Amino acid sequence: MIRTGFEASAALGMITIGQAPRNDVAPYLLRQLEGRARLIQAGVLDGWSEEEIKDRLAPGPGDYALTSRLADGGAAVVARDKVLPILQEKIDIMEAEGIRQILLLCTGVFPGLRTRSSFLIEPDRILTPAVAALAGGRRLGVICPLEEQADSLMDKFGEYGLRPVFAAASPYTGVEEDFERAAGALQGRADVLLLDCMGYTERHRESIAHASGLPVILSNTLMSKLVSEILV
Repeated sequence: MIRTGFEASAALGMITIGQAPRNDVAPYLLRQLEGRARLIQAGVLDGWSEEEIKDRLAPGPGDYALTSRLADGGAAVVARDKVLPILQEKIDIMEAEGIRQILLLCTGVFPGLRTRSSFLIEPDRILTPAVAALAGGRRLGVICPLEEQADSLMDKFGEYGLRPVFAAASPYTGVEEDFERAAGALQGRADVLLLDCMGYTERHRESIAHASGLPVILSNTLMSKLVSEILV
């Protein structure tokens, strides 16, 4: 398990679906923590080779697909149901180490995760209703990493009365043209945009905002601000 950040009495566990450390997005969270807690990172795919991931965890037809960052900066695509037991094991380890607040670094839906006493922070349960409230009566456009995620995301947002329009651009493998294309695909169809993955950065938000001329919600900064309010 990888430890980074400032020394403090509190600790926040952060579990990525990919591999730790997440040096791409951890700074956003550390900025909000302001030295009040140390950040303890772990990854579902820590210790896995790319070949093992493809052979054992790759999604098949109809699987709920997820993508996340690997330690070398690359990306992996995995099936949610195949990584769920590993994710639960990582949660159990953090809880056994005495970590009382655990953040899941993914906006996907993960049914059945559990803790005994630690507070498990699942972005899907917090961000989705928050975005619905922020959008109000405006049309929502969602940019996600994979085109095949649109159907499952429609179910997620549908619970809150939203029927967003979608475009795809990966925060891990996408290039500038991919983000410009995604922004262009949503122009005239949405009034506010959401980057629905914790892997998107300020650079991606700036690119999308410039290309679309629309307000853009960045999942990891919004989640970081909210998490910082509930740390003890």
